[in-house]
Amino acid sequence: MSTSYDIPQILDRREGPHGEVVLRRHGELLQIIANGCFLMDTSDGRSERRLVDAALDALGGRGRPSVLIGGLGVGFSLAHAAADPRWGRITVVERERAIVDWHRAGPLSALSARALADPRTDIVETDLVAFVNETCDTFDALCLDIDNGPGWTVTEGNGGLYSEAGLASCARVLRPGGVLAVWSAQPSPEFEGSLRNAGFQRVRTEEIPVARGVPDVVHLAVRPG
Repeated sequence: MSTSYDIPQILDRREGPHGEVVLRRHGELLQIIANGCFLMDTSDGRSERRLVDAALDALGGRGRPSVLIGGLGVGFSLAHAAADPRWGRITVVERERAIVDWHRAGPLSALSARALADPRTDIVETDLVAFVNETCDTFDALCLDIDNGPGWTVTEGNGGLYSEAGLASCARVLRPGGVLAVWSAQPSPEFEGSLRNAGFQRVRTEEIPVARGVPDVVHLAVRPG
């Protein structure tokens, strides 16, 4: 674990279409910073793994379901999904080429190499908001983790995902009875209301305790059908 006197070491810094993305090492941890905003690190991952498991649980035993994971991050969600033979097709949408590179041939490959080699896995390099608006594909589950929460987005354009139109797009790419799971660093009763207003059913929020501060949460909702 990192200690208070560790000085973060910049491993890579890139300027992309959505701003600056940095990978740094802090003690034993790898951290991703976007536009100066801390996104995630390799310290735990329990809530990112629970994002995937909660979606699968909510599908109620559907055989070989397909999952769209929004945001590659440090790879916890992808690695966990690929380690579970119950999942069928696993599609990951990541807009930052740098993050994909760090997984394919960089320091994060230690977490994701096996998952990336899994024949079920497909990495799509594009913006998630654009993807759900434009794709003709459908999925049994959407596991979204591209921001620190619906009210704490990394870039302004991400806010559209949590709007009425964005949630309608999420519902469109879900198969009937499919599950939308959204990771957040804090609970959001307002987002629960938005999900219900968008027509989702069985809306609930699951808390995942963290070492310090308020729990991480997974917002869950089911498309009718």
